[in-house]
Amino acid sequence: MRIHDTTADELGVDPALQLATRYRRDVRASVERIWENVFDWEHLPVLHEMLFNRAELLTIDAVGWTVKLTRQPGDASRMQVLKLEVDRPNSRYRVTTLEGSGTGTEIHTQMQALDEQRTAIEVRYYLPEHRPGKVELLGDKYRCSCQQLWDEDEAMMMHREQMARLGVGAMADAASSPDSLALGPLPEVRKQLPLQVEIGGRPFRLVELASGELAAHATTCPHWLGPLDAVPVENDCVRCPWHGYVFDVRTGASTDGRGLQLAPSPSVFIDPETLQVTLMANRC
Repeated sequence: MRIHDTTADELGVDPALQLATRYRRDVRASVERIWENVFDWEHLPVLHEMLFNRAELLTIDAVGWTVKLTRQPGDASRMQVLKLEVDRPNSRYRVTTLEGSGTGTEIHTQMQALDEQRTAIEVRYYLPEHRPGKVELLGDKYRCSCQQLWDEDEAMMMHREQMARLGVGAMADAASSPDSLALGPLPEVRKQLPLQVEIGGRPFRLVELASGELAAHATTCPHWLGPLDAVPVENDCVRCPWHGYVFDVRTGASTDGRGLQLAPSPSVFIDPETLQVTLMANRC
């Protein structure tokens, strides 16, 4: 099944606008997972940091949001105010540029469920530009950035779906998971860092801080299950690659004022005589 070739009139496109390009693909995510992503304005300047510099929420309700978004490199001339309007019954939504660069541009996205984990999409860019060469040039640019956006969003949605499924099983197995994990002598452990481990039914990463101290931190962000297993440790903190939430790896505490907390980290014990490294789960 593929998306119906809806007319511009059916989409409610401003008749003064010119169709610049269409982008079509199958996305490995459900329609509901895509809706979740559509309303997630907060990920735009973090997951898509190559395109966007910052975002500020102005309004949000059940049918959309209005966001002040600044494109890279972040100067005032790159600021836009975007308005999202969703049409859930028809599985489509529109993003309109209300202010700033490209004012009047409408981006229409239609969706069609293919199965439980795949959705066909079509994105159309309608521009307030009628010079043929300029329309074609902008169309190529938008099509390229659209592919990048959907590549990154698809990866995030697939990972979130996988983590949601695994999380249920992990919590169920937590009671029977070992409370301690012997890793071996300190010199050998250091060679393996950063080291992925599982203890107490949860995944963690053992890292070495700038001070030389070893610390273990949860590898799942509590916000939207973002992956922390490969992000760099900077100033003893990790930053979620999806929404930018920052945590102290020693305590798991939020350091950005947003009040979240990583899952309790295991304690790292180093025997002063044998230098054997052991992790002890904290189930609090």
